[in-house]
Amino acid sequence: MLSTLLSAVQKRALYNRTRRELANLPADFAIEDLGFYPGDADRIAYQAVYGR
Repeated sequence: MLSTLLSAVQKRALYNRTRRELANLPADFAIEDLGFYPGDADRIAYQAVYGR
């Protein structure tokens, strides 16, 4: 049970860090070079961390 809780906390921290980094990218860089809209950072980070 403790390992499950620790894993969930680690994933949430990774999600928060990934979402923050994606959302803070300059819009022109994100759109032109990476091909995504920074407003989609929540969805992209969730898929990257949780795979859903």
